Amino acid sequence: MTSANTTTTHTAPEPADASEQMRIRMEKRSKLLERGAEAYPVGVERTHSLAEIREKYAHLQADETTGDTVGITGRVVFVRNTGKLCFATLQEGGVDGKAVRLQAMLSLANVGEETLADWKALVDLGDHVFIKGEVISSRRGELSVMAESWSMASKALRPLPVLHAELNEETRVRQRYVDLMVRDEAREMVYTRAAITRSVRDTLDRRGYVEVETPILQLVHGGATARPFETHMNAFDQKMTLRIATELFLKRAVVGGIDRVYDMGRVFRNEGVDSTHSPEFTTLECYEAWADQFVMAERMKEIILNVADVVGTRTIQTDAGEIDLDGEWAWVAVYPGLSEAIGEEITPDTTVAELQAIAAKHEVKVDPKWDAEKLVVELFGEIVEPTLLNPTFVYNYPPSAQPLARPHREDGRLIEAWDLIIGGMERGTAFSELIDPVIQRERLTEQSRRSAAGDVEAMQLDEDFLRALEYGAPPMGGIGLGIDRLVMLFTGSGIRETILFPLLKPEGH
Repeated sequence: MTSANTTTTHTAPEPADASEQMRIRMEKRSKLLERGAEAYPVGVERTHSLAEIREKYAHLQADETTGDTVGITGRVVFVRNTGKLCFATLQEGGVDGKAVRLQAMLSLANVGEETLADWKALVDLGDHVFIKGEVISSRRGELSVMAESWSMASKALRPLPVLHAELNEETRVRQRYVDLMVRDEAREMVYTRAAITRSVRDTLDRRGYVEVETPILQLVHGGATARPFETHMNAFDQKMTLRIATELFLKRAVVGGIDRVYDMGRVFRNEGVDSTHSPEFTTLECYEAWADQFVMAERMKEIILNVADVVGTRTIQTDAGEIDLDGEWAWVAVYPGLSEAIGEEITPDTTVAELQAIAAKHEVKVDPKWDAEKLVVELFGEIVEPTLLNPTFVYNYPPSAQPLARPHREDGRLIEAWDLIIGGMERGTAFSELIDPVIQRERLTEQSRRSAAGDVEAMQLDEDFLRALEYGAPPMGGIGLGIDRLVMLFTGSGIRETILFPLLKPEGH
């Protein structure tokens, strides 16, 4: 056992990708330890952040001194060791993600020959260092701290990427911590996403919604048509799944008398990975008693416009053109919208053969097993949806599109549900929720038949959810909003950029 101030040196296995630069840095670490210094102290006498120094002393004129001694820390991102005077740029993350940098100066006259030699011999780009000294402005007017002493705060064993050299996308995503070090944009994305999720919560909170947490481990997968991740719970010797949606538990809460409820959190779908899809992603689901799809459309619009105001713009520039969130939020019905796009009438009575012919004509790939309703939804998604740049509520879907939505109040061949399309992509969805337990049982039974027949995305029969409905659920509207896609909309980035640590295929596979 060693005391807190005693460091034991030992030979450890090298990383598999250790480079010559790493070995040199490891040697520098060893030299620090041999001298009785610490390469990773528990703390240092830091008195100010770099941002505080910049704010407090912004008024200094060139070649001005203050007599104020401070202790600062930062990552070394630039160093120039020239004779009797050394310069370093220290960096820390700012409150909005933009890097804050400050110059440190070490002169032979101030720190002495041995201390300056140690600096030159032991400090590398990427190290965190502690500098104690006077706040000054250099002859060129650069706000600086003139060191009287320095110490290592954390020795970096891997070389820091060159600040202004472009990291390839794979490295940026796979080693996000490196991306965060060198790119303001990467850090700013973290703060932007946090501001967006905070705005969404604020909007719902002002409307009287209460946030709850729903289970991630579930016995029955439901709330969406998607393939779940499967796991096993040893305590029950029971197969379980990770949730694909939060819907069914939130509706249970409404049944119990929590009239406005939401959950924002991760859901998991064992499906493809591309620029708009991730196996784990963040959704908002909210449910409101005594509301319908049209009330929820107003809620969705309010959420998105409030986010736009937080981000700072209601117009979004894209490769396809400008999105104007202040303009009309249009409503397009599925069957008339598809009919107009292809130049022939499509109705709920159009046959499978006719729809397959239309798909072939428009080079839309379809599964021969799909029924007419599924074909209509796929055709609309491939032909019409990409053309909808400005906010558009696509509504009046066929029933199989959303098994948890209620039948249309005027046409039983349709359901009361919409998808919000912005920039040619679905951003969210909403229903007038199905509360009739008899019809819901019929739909979930049909889903369970599909599941038994091999449809890995079909929902299972959830007896407890049906039992909750049988106690009597009030009429309600519900929203599902993809938070990642909302961030993508306002940042123009792909989903791998908006998720801080996205799931990737393991290296070497």
